[in-house]
Amino acid sequence: MKINRAALSNGLRVVHSENTATQMVTVNITYNVGSKDENPSQTGLAHLIEHLMFGGTERVPDYDRMVERCGGENNAWTNTDFTNFYACVPWQNAEMAFFLESDRMRGLRYSQERLDNQKSVVIEEFKQRNLNRPYGDILALLYDLVYKVHPYRWQTIGKDVSHIESVSLHDVKDFVSRFYMPSNAVLSVVGNISFERVLSLADKYFASIEGGVAPVRALPMEPPKEECRRLEVRRSVPNDVLYMAFRMCGRLGKDYYVADLISDILANGSSSRLLQVLHKKMNLATRIDAYLSGRLDDGIMVFYAYPAEGVSLSVLEEEIERQLELLRNEPVSERELAKLKNKFESSRMFSTLDCLDLASDLSCYEMAGIDYQGDLAAYCAVTADDVIRVSREIFRQSNKSVLYYYSDKSKT
Repeated sequence: MKINRAALSNGLRVVHSENTATQMVTVNITYNVGSKDENPSQTGLAHLIEHLMFGGTERVPDYDRMVERCGGENNAWTNTDFTNFYACVPWQNAEMAFFLESDRMRGLRYSQERLDNQKSVVIEEFKQRNLNRPYGDILALLYDLVYKVHPYRWQTIGKDVSHIESVSLHDVKDFVSRFYMPSNAVLSVVGNISFERVLSLADKYFASIEGGVAPVRALPMEPPKEECRRLEVRRSVPNDVLYMAFRMCGRLGKDYYVADLISDILANGSSSRLLQVLHKKMNLATRIDAYLSGRLDDGIMVFYAYPAEGVSLSVLEEEIERQLELLRNEPVSERELAKLKNKFESSRMFSTLDCLDLASDLSCYEMAGIDYQGDLAAYCAVTADDVIRVSREIFRQSNKSVLYYYSDKSKT
């Protein structure tokens, strides 16, 4: 797969990969802004602005309708580090996608009515996801347990409904003016379109937008953890659940690839260690998994497990710790490591066939400064010694945060 790169004079970076096997083109914009850029007293703003970006401009009052008329689909997402927008259209209508994305980069149509409408939508989303759904507050509790000063301590949707309610038009305009500009964005285009055509359209629609000055972050750095943190809560949910989180390096850290493979060894697929031992062999957990947060700054490796009937959360924690102890002291076999590397290589290959996923990946990798094609080599270079070394670094008791989330029906 060939990846082409260029940059416009206003600072907008352009990434492209051609795929003539499809009839579609995905035009993707990633802005270097996320929930970590918010004021701690006004969280959820980046996500709210994502919603407002679909509210239209003076020239295009209804963004969604225009994309639909082109025979395409569009959406967006916001996380702690980035905000991403995409439109996937037939190749004949690729120019319209360039026009639409550049039009809203030039400036949104602001009004108090539109802001109030979107605030209502986001507040309802907050209530559905965090307040009115079983287990909806788990991640908010966990992040607040792990982080004490870094803005990763709140979720992308925000800490509290009152933060969203308090947002003014001035707040929105100020936030947009600081982050949503060419010099703080990456345009990725994937599909049935040549690089020459991409450069021509990018120049036509984006080059005249003032580049602006990309903001320089000065985020508070999270101090090292010096003791295990624990929290117990009781909620009206069907079952107890155990969450464990270990601090680790960020996405750009040299050991990120090792940590990712460690999480796969433990909980990726039916043959992984935690599923084989705790679920199939010992019948202690009805469900168990692990994942990395994948954040740019220091992230976390998270484990969660639902106990089988009659099994306590403390027993689950002890058995998971036994598996972590094995990783700290016994080398992973070459066969086990090779199987996971092959699985990652296969997954990466299939992901390149989906224009939408590839466009998002290329854009985010470019923004983060990660070599997309070198990523695979970094995974393949991980050794059994690396697994032991990083396991010893991550799986320390002083580096652990534990949440016991009890059901109000539980006798514990």
